Amino acid sequence: MRVRIPLPAIKNKIMGMTPKKHINIQFFKQWSSDMAYILGYIAADGNIHKRKNRINSWMLNITSKDKNHLVVLKNAMNSDHGISSKQNGQGDVSYQLIICHAEICKDLRRLGIHPRKTFTLKPIKVPKEFFSDFVRGYFDADGSVYIYVVNGTPQIKAHFTGASRIFIEKLGLILSQLLGIKEKPIYTTKAKGVRQNMYHFDFYIRDCQRLFDFMYTPMPSLYLSRKYEMFEKWKFVKRRHYIRQVA
Repeated sequence: MRVRIPLPAIKNKIMGMTPKKHINIQFFKQWSSDMAYILGYIAADGNIHKRKNRINSWMLNITSKDKNHLVVLKNAMNSDHGISSKQNGQGDVSYQLIICHAEICKDLRRLGIHPRKTFTLKPIKVPKEFFSDFVRGYFDADGSVYIYVVNGTPQIKAHFTGASRIFIEKLGLILSQLLGIKEKPIYTTKAKGVRQNMYHFDFYIRDCQRLFDFMYTPMPSLYLSRKYEMFEKWKFVKRRHYIRQVA
């Protein structure tokens, strides 16, 4: 009995090609909680670019120090793309989820994610009902929360940072308005060995509680557990002899 092999399979075998990786190509076409979260994450720690010498070949790269979190993100997009690792000169390891898909990158460009966006990212229009998800995604990629001590009294601080001033300014303005608090000042810093400025704004104590409620109510499906747990830990912090912890 002869087995009939489909032509595409024969062609792939002959040419040494492998089938294309799968991903939900509708993912960035319609707003949802998970879509807004991953878009925020990409705005902070992702990039897209067109590969040279390849027709309509676009690549999305999402970076994280937490490999398990990248697995969560790719599962949310129904992706079976691989995760690779790289090491810098100081020995720090980071991980990359690389998705080669023109349609996905086209949708991201439509939403405001462009090549070489690090210092030129403009404010992204996010529906109000999904803004908390977008903020949480950005915060998980390019934000921090930590507990520290001032004059023997523990404090909590949440921090948003970015290289595009116009993006950070707009993010801080909208977030302050939605939380019902005074607009936060934008601070400028310059990291060691980096020529470009970085910009950030901060939340303290009661404003951190408002931020926590905003980002995690109702409880979302996508979030970085170590940052969520730092906010949770604050509820039980003793007022003395506390050592600073960063997430």
